[in-house]
Amino acid sequence: MYFDMPLEQLEKYLPVRPEPDDFDSFWAETLDSARRFPLEARFDPVETGLPLFEVFDLTYRGYGGQPVKGWFLLPRQREEKLACVVEYIGYGGGRGLPYDWLLWPSAGYAHLVMDTRGQGSAWRPGDTPDPEPDGSNPHHPGFMTRGVLDPHTYYYRRVFTDAVRAVEAARAHPAVDASRVVVNGGSQGGGIALAAAGLVRDLAAVMADVPFLCHIRRATEIVDSDPYGEIARYCKVHRDKIEAVFRTLSYFDGLNFAVRASAPALFSVGLMDETCPPSTVFAAYNHYAGPKEIKVWPYNHHEGGETFQSAEKVRFLRRLFGE
Repeated sequence: MYFDMPLEQLEKYLPVRPEPDDFDSFWAETLDSARRFPLEARFDPVETGLPLFEVFDLTYRGYGGQPVKGWFLLPRQREEKLACVVEYIGYGGGRGLPYDWLLWPSAGYAHLVMDTRGQGSAWRPGDTPDPEPDGSNPHHPGFMTRGVLDPHTYYYRRVFTDAVRAVEAARAHPAVDASRVVVNGGSQGGGIALAAAGLVRDLAAVMADVPFLCHIRRATEIVDSDPYGEIARYCKVHRDKIEAVFRTLSYFDGLNFAVRASAPALFSVGLMDETCPPSTVFAAYNHYAGPKEIKVWPYNHHEGGETFQSAEKVRFLRRLFGE
């Protein structure tokens, strides 16, 4: 059922952003610190039995110089450098196996899939631990309140830094046209894509499906589903920490990245989405500073458009690149 604002109101919804004064300096310092470590992107060939594709086991250095895993796939037949889609994964999932990621190389693009540190034990396996602050192998969610009392220790500081370095890793491969790198993801992956869009100014495009981590405080107030429910339960117990929690989260809210992004963007939203409420998606979309369009799925929940949205994204990139 519809539980959020009507569509005509969503299309105009432009809430005040909770932006800290030092937002830009915080992220500049974070990325400068990460870049003190060499990227050391390594693409190790993997035999998969897929004759139409080249597949590589990717390792590069992300936040704190820590190793991040991923997959890198190329169509075997190519005559020139390729546009590259950098993919971020939904909450709890990991990079899985290369067979999970054949759409974009089938469409003629390079495809880099970033494993999400500490995740990958809820619905698709992952291989990247999160050694900060006290060490952790990939484990079952929750990550929403990990280090949440200080933006310097918050979990998504590390993830968003990894995401920026993933773009740099894609550009390091000789088969990639560095001027045509696209970031893409759904749910958590969509939120990470928006963060990358706000932190990397020369992307070719952004594709954010039913994005998570947007207008976070409102989400905790109108739905009780996870992952936002993790924050609400934390605040229920730590009654004296509520404002500290949301101050930290303001450094990671997609609204604050959206206003800094300039690449052409394709969003999607499910109007019955109880996980990432429609008003939180439209808040990010309406604040987005670059050229943009949004696909609305009226009777869908958090699954959004699924394969129908994949078709929309293929057409979007074809138009963008004049293919």
